[in-house]
Amino acid sequence: MRVTNKQMVLDAIIDLNNQEQSVTRETLSGVIDLSLAMIDEKLTSLINDGLIYRIQRGVYLPVIAHDQARIISKIVLPCGTVKIDIGDDVWTLTPKEARVVGSLMAADAMQYSNIEIGHHAALTTAKMDLQTKEMRREIRELQKRLPASNPA
Repeated sequence: MRVTNKQMVLDAIIDLNNQEQSVTRETLSGVIDLSLAMIDEKLTSLINDGLIYRIQRGVYLPVIAHDQARIISKIVLPCGTVKIDIGDDVWTLTPKEARVVGSLMAADAMQYSNIEIGHHAALTTAKMDLQTKEMRREIRELQKRLPASNPA
């Protein structure tokens, strides 16, 4: 079964969103082999079909309806038993079961860490960009105040 270009764009949008990456036509062109014109056409079609929406100019999100996230807590008892509370559900795990669940969740923890590092890097970059712009403005102001040099 051949995947249509429209489905390929939608799948890429969902994958990027699941990784908490910004979805733009440029990021899409980096992960799928379609021209920007074709991506634009498919984005418009997906918006019209109600499968994605534009959150701001040039940034898209898939229309996905997850249930609201529940509160999650973990308690380790002195005997090593682990209690995991997820909303109204409670898991009681032996130490070995807790280790197995932990190893099963390791990839999710790594992905979460990478997402947080990416967000931190983006914030740091944005702050540095603002500082650089301010410094350039200040340099221009200082250059205007300098007397013009007179070649002798």
